[in-house]
Amino acid sequence: MPRLTTNDPSQNKSLSISDPREKVSKKMVLDLGMSYLEKMGSGHICKVCISYGGSCCSGCEHLSNGVGCTLRNTSCTAWLCGFLKFLLYETGHLQEWNDYWEQVPGQDHRMDFTPETFFIHKSLHVQSLGNLSEALAADLQELARTHSAIGFIFTLREKIDRNIDQFIFYKDDPVKKNRLKRSIVNLSSPFHRFHIALNDYRAIN
Repeated sequence: MPRLTTNDPSQNKSLSISDPREKVSKKMVLDLGMSYLEKMGSGHICKVCISYGGSCCSGCEHLSNGVGCTLRNTSCTAWLCGFLKFLLYETGHLQEWNDYWEQVPGQDHRMDFTPETFFIHKSLHVQSLGNLSEALAADLQELARTHSAIGFIFTLREKIDRNIDQFIFYKDDPVKKNRLKRSIVNLSSPFHRFHIALNDYRAIN
């Protein structure tokens, strides 16, 4: 049975299922997904959205007051909001994330019918992105404070999400891709701290 492995963080800070050609358990896939999100620093961004009333889990029957999620599933773990999607898009990890979850069967809205064991062919390998997530969270917090329009950052989140989805969809159309890329650059222009951190990240990766 393949093993979930976490390499020494002083090395490449990667997570993987050691042999993705074998049958894996649903729990193993969920654990890897959650570890990936934790190491990319998703909590920094989620805290900002939640503090402004923008929890992606709002209204879910599996969400319990003071407890949080009571039934983690493959669908919710695979889903990324526009800001998390943007973070992986800018660091070049988004395709790997999508490829990983596309091979996991049985995902549905806020639930899954994923079998307890199944075969996968691709794993996840991730570097720690905590500094980038923290910088983006600080930018979002400032935007929420300085823009009086109700739900400004959530509208921005949805616009970024939609543009990145279309960028992926039109991957074979260079004209549309360039237009969408310019749109994403424009939407993300207020993320000053993030872009500084991103330049530092790209300089060493």
